[in-house]
Amino acid sequence: MQFGIFSVGDVTTDPTNGTTPTEHERIKAMVRIALKAEEVGLDVFATGEHHNPPFVPSSPTTMLGYIAARTSKIILSTSTTLITTNDPVKIAEDFAMLQHLADGRVDLMMGRGNTGPVYPWFGEDIRQGIPLAIEKYALLRRLWREDVVDWSGKFRTPLQGFTSTPRPLDGVPPFVWHGSIRSPEIAEQAAFYGDGFFANHIFWPTSHFQQLIAFYRQRFEHYGHGAADQAIVGLGGQAFIRPRSQDAWKEFRPYFDNAPVYGHGPTLEEFTDQTPLTVGSPQEVIDKTLTFREHFGDYQRQLFLMDHAGLPLKTVLEQLDLLGSEVVPVLRKELDSMRPAHVPEAPTHASLVSSEASE
Repeated sequence: MQFGIFSVGDVTTDPTNGTTPTEHERIKAMVRIALKAEEVGLDVFATGEHHNPPFVPSSPTTMLGYIAARTSKIILSTSTTLITTNDPVKIAEDFAMLQHLADGRVDLMMGRGNTGPVYPWFGEDIRQGIPLAIEKYALLRRLWREDVVDWSGKFRTPLQGFTSTPRPLDGVPPFVWHGSIRSPEIAEQAAFYGDGFFANHIFWPTSHFQQLIAFYRQRFEHYGHGAADQAIVGLGGQAFIRPRSQDAWKEFRPYFDNAPVYGHGPTLEEFTDQTPLTVGSPQEVIDKTLTFREHFGDYQRQLFLMDHAGLPLKTVLEQLDLLGSEVVPVLRKELDSMRPAHVPEAPTHASLVSSEASE
């Protein structure tokens, strides 16, 4: 079981004092958070990809390459790589390069994002979102797995005798998760290739994602990759932790109430009741996170969003201390003890290389 954090990289005013970090400060804060994640024993740091204010992570591989040079254990990932508006050739080359720099500590999550205007910014049509995701990912897989590629499709110029460089480390491409909050077509794509499926269920009710994950598991088995309960599932989550529950609620409420995404909407009580958001003590975060297994079955990766809504860096680092020392060790022990022997662990570069060698 892998535990980690993901960041959307928002630049948001702190509602308690009116201060807003600069882009420079926010970028540096994300790096500091990634380093802290490794320090406290987490397994994964993931960054989003955005090309519009108020977000800063427009170049995930640049950031992850810098973090790779300053870490030694943590897996570096994306919480969205925009397969629809990026060129598969550039994705293939950028992430293979990052693989080499990080000695294999790399995977990525394909997604379409949730910012409609990004499509014309990169010369694409949002009405073709699903076909773009399907065609571009099919090409990306070939670029990583075939030394010389001849290809033609609908959405980009053909390739003739093309070799993507550098080649993937040890001949094994990074593991791919497909992230979606609403599209069964993306769950189907993940199942077809035997890839991972990541349900970032931080905004929608549990029942919606139960259907989506059940569909992915069914189709994973249909395509012959293993039993349904062996499918590779990741989940998103949110938490704000303090040693005392009442302190957590009091401190987090102004951030929630004014957050650009969900502020001025449902109450904090309603949101924690209907979504994975947990505000409270370490034990409360443990208890709620353990219910995810009841809803979705055994799964392989749990990522938490903890640095959003204008929370100051000092507070986020304190959150990570509590997550790493008091929450994750218990969750890891409990979830690993309940996972049947036939359900696989989360893929890593080492496990993929070993699997490739044994075939």
